[in-house]
Amino acid sequence: MTVRKNQAVLTAEEKRRFTAALLELKRSGRYDEFVTTHNAFIVSDTDHGERTGHRSPSFLPWHRRFLLEFERALQSVDASVALPYWDWTEDAGRGVRSPLWAPDFLGGDGRSRDGRVTDGPFAASTGAWPITVRVDGRTYLRRALGAGGRSLPTRAEVESVLSMPVYDTPPWNSGSDGFRNHLEGWRGVNLHNRVHVWVGGHMATGASPNDPVFWLHHAYVDKLWAEWQRRHPGSGYLPAAGTPDVVDLDETMRPWHDTTPADLLDHTPHYTFDT
Repeated sequence: MTVRKNQAVLTAEEKRRFTAALLELKRSGRYDEFVTTHNAFIVSDTDHGERTGHRSPSFLPWHRRFLLEFERALQSVDASVALPYWDWTEDAGRGVRSPLWAPDFLGGDGRSRDGRVTDGPFAASTGAWPITVRVDGRTYLRRALGAGGRSLPTRAEVESVLSMPVYDTPPWNSGSDGFRNHLEGWRGVNLHNRVHVWVGGHMATGASPNDPVFWLHHAYVDKLWAEWQRRHPGSGYLPAAGTPDVVDLDETMRPWHDTTPADLLDHTPHYTFDT
């Protein structure tokens, strides 16, 4: 059984294996296929039209399937690898000083003049992480940690969202009330979106998976969904049926033809979390 661990407790060998698997997926071209898919859905998901991966109830099951596909790709390189998660509440007070950004793991902040990441395994100088799915002409990984003016979410803010008893509400978009939209970050204290902006650089664009921290961020968002489910066993995925433009409980989610939100409500057949 795959166990997803807090990145803060990974051993040096686990970090090495994880980054090596990422680099191999990049070398083979498979990594950029995931970036392309995510970017396409960011562009196509709108508040007043069809929406699947973002601004919609299926934000959470869509990303659960997306992460599962990516984790399986990593495991095809190294069967010992699992996606770690980044509990950003633990770093709310230390920001760029987190071990996450160390040279032996994800590398650090981008330089001030252009955002270019200059250390770690994904720095442009290594030649191993060219950005090919681009939002502009720059071919190197970019970050601007904390430059967006907001801090990382705190545990108290997370608790305020986990306490919400209803999964989602009409109009089923970025204007909705309920747990999903407050976690996604279009309303309230803003959790998921806020972290993307805090990291900055590629994470603040539709091509956010260009930064490997994307996977650790979304693994934690997924963990928060699982935690919400445990706290609210009587509150299920909404909407159930008959809703235009969004994915109902038993409707398939693009780009897959074999997965509905109902299929992904329980993560335990696929992986567990360390705590």
